[in-house]
Amino acid sequence: MTPTARLAASIDLLAAMEAAPRKPADAVANSFFRERRYIGGGDRRAISGLVWDIMRNWRKLGWWLEQSGGTASPRMLAGAQLVFDRTPMEKLASIYGGGRFAAGALSESEQAVLNALIGKELECADMPRAVRLEVPDWLLPKLEETFGADLEAEIKAMAEPASLDLRINMLRTTRTEAMHALAREGLHAEETKLSPWGLRLEGRQPVTASKPFRDGLVEIQDEGSQLVAAMAGVDPGMRVLDYCAGAGGKTLALAMMMENKGHIVACDVSVVRLEGAVKRLRRAGVHNVERHLLTEGDKWAKRRAASFDRVLVDAPCSGTGTWRRNPDARFRTTQVDLEELLVKQAAIMDRAAALVKPGGRMIYATCSLLKAENAGQVEQFVARNPEFRLVASGSPALPERLREMTMISLTPARDETDGFFAAVLERQLQND
Repeated sequence: MTPTARLAASIDLLAAMEAAPRKPADAVANSFFRERRYIGGGDRRAISGLVWDIMRNWRKLGWWLEQSGGTASPRMLAGAQLVFDRTPMEKLASIYGGGRFAAGALSESEQAVLNALIGKELECADMPRAVRLEVPDWLLPKLEETFGADLEAEIKAMAEPASLDLRINMLRTTRTEAMHALAREGLHAEETKLSPWGLRLEGRQPVTASKPFRDGLVEIQDEGSQLVAAMAGVDPGMRVLDYCAGAGGKTLALAMMMENKGHIVACDVSVVRLEGAVKRLRRAGVHNVERHLLTEGDKWAKRRAASFDRVLVDAPCSGTGTWRRNPDARFRTTQVDLEELLVKQAAIMDRAAALVKPGGRMIYATCSLLKAENAGQVEQFVARNPEFRLVASGSPALPERLREMTMISLTPARDETDGFFAAVLERQLQND
């Protein structure tokens, strides 16, 4: 594709995302490229690169366009990003209107707006803090509550593209062997700092096409997510419930820790997500997992009350910890959404708690950075359920500084992971 066609496709993709504001941007992008199979891999990367840069700078670009008398349309957002990337105006004008597949020539008024941005810096002192930090106005106080003086450093880290983290599958390999296998495919990984099972690759790499991935030696999983699984402290032979299993990322890690011994039940409310786990479980060589679809009026949980040694609750949340990967998520979640999530999280915790046997543990986790979804939920749960108490995980898979913590928070700037929270809650024996 020519630069002209790439720009036009980028604007079309932004327009598709704007038309589906509740749908994750990566899902929109996947559909967009599936419908345009003539767009090759290099062109997809170039188009996605520009679009994701725009999403990371969404509020700042919109603010500058407004200051210059323009509007934040997909067409103008793309132009503003290219201006701040120091694209000369003459070249910019040519790629807007230069050929059959062009986006359409810039009008005089559009050129005037973009001309006014030349020489400006993307960030400036006049910007409101929420605009400069690329967060919704309503969310800024909640992030300030979480991070205090570290907020700007953490937000800056969340604006950086995430690394590609892998978890080795100890059922089939060791970390050293997996690194060598990846290297033979031209994928040079380094050991992660916190997870004993983690490997890290920089940038986007074709891991899923590699033999180590196809053979089940490695799985894609952020280092922080690996540590959440480690918090469960599972052992071979246990009965374990992954209550919000999704496509099974943490289920796989639990099965590995259990050496395929014992019994894991992976539950979810989505049949699509549970079906997505089947191929992953087979590839990893995991055979101690049963899947169960949670439905309204289901008697399954009642029959299994107080029967699990460990219950992992990876609760639905605002996803604020995943902004490095999903910059569009910052503006999809509203204050009303958060309030509804808090109610849902509390209800899930109470239902899951009934499945923990006396002496067993529930691990509550989110990929959120917000106190209300994390420590706030845990404190309210303990107040409602006095038979549970916060305890240290003690898992040897955790770094030493985390083993004695009852609650852990991981952040992009401090820990170089996605944002994660996890707490360990133990159900006391009746004579405790």
